[in-house]
Amino acid sequence: MNDNPERVSSTTKELVLEKSQLLPEIFGAQDGNLKQIEKKFNVRVTTRENQIRITGDPKSVQMAENLLKQLHDLMSQGNALVNGDIKFAIRLVAEDPQVDLKSIFAQRIFISPKRGYITPKGLAQREFIKAINDYDIVLGIGPAGTGKTYLAVAMAVEGLLKHNFQRIILVRPAVEAGEKLGFLPGDIAEKINPYLMPLYDALYDMVEFNRVQQMIQDGIIEIAPLAYMRGRTLNDSFIILDEGQNSTPEQMKMFLTRLGFRSKMVVTGDITQVDLPRETRSGLIQVQNILKDIDGIKFVYFSEKDVVRHDLVKEIVRAYDKNNGKT
Repeated sequence: MNDNPERVSSTTKELVLEKSQLLPEIFGAQDGNLKQIEKKFNVRVTTRENQIRITGDPKSVQMAENLLKQLHDLMSQGNALVNGDIKFAIRLVAEDPQVDLKSIFAQRIFISPKRGYITPKGLAQREFIKAINDYDIVLGIGPAGTGKTYLAVAMAVEGLLKHNFQRIILVRPAVEAGEKLGFLPGDIAEKINPYLMPLYDALYDMVEFNRVQQMIQDGIIEIAPLAYMRGRTLNDSFIILDEGQNSTPEQMKMFLTRLGFRSKMVVTGDITQVDLPRETRSGLIQVQNILKDIDGIKFVYFSEKDVVRHDLVKEIVRAYDKNNGKT
């Protein structure tokens, strides 16, 4: 009887990159990205001038080689990649060895010379950005942490700075989730403000605080509860409805019919986190069947694999999906 563990075949591949000066950027500060590559693919990477030696099992070596080649090609073509971009590139190649990183980075959103680009962190994000470019109404549906709201705000900011739109209108339903509005301090504006904070957070991450405040004062950016949209027609605007699952069917119809000329509308939401009263149906759930066959409207769906927050967020979403409402 052979008690020795099964030996795993190992191979070594040498990769020659023309622009070796890019390697420090790819490997990151104190080789942080390199260490992630080695850990993710279970390989050993050593370098000498412009030669890279990758050692591990053949499949892992091939994936690591594919990743390094694509990162090198992207940066050789002038694409600036920060550590966050490379981190997600590592994850994308690990999940799908056939992924084309160039096609994903081609959908980057330009915010400003100081802020730079916002890069899609997966295929669903790429599809979402492309849909917003191509359609007047886009509905992004999926779990928390998939970047739906953040990307929608980024697209709105990009469109505003390019003068494609005259204003940005950010909308949220003021639906109570665990706390009664009457028990919160302040007047009605102060009571509603906490529900709008995720929209402020996204804006402040892309545009300087003082500039956001000035644009709000000038009416270039408007942040408002959903109820305030009734009776309006919104021309030359980029309009976002966040937390769309907490709109009623009547509110969803009201909101979508506010679309004016030269405007674009994006709805985001998670249909597994509806905070409406139990007897009230979600407008975002209903609208999927009502509008699915209309040209000019695009639905984009995200799943737990598209979560781009802390790795634990992805695990939490997966655990809840697996539990499926059990106590």
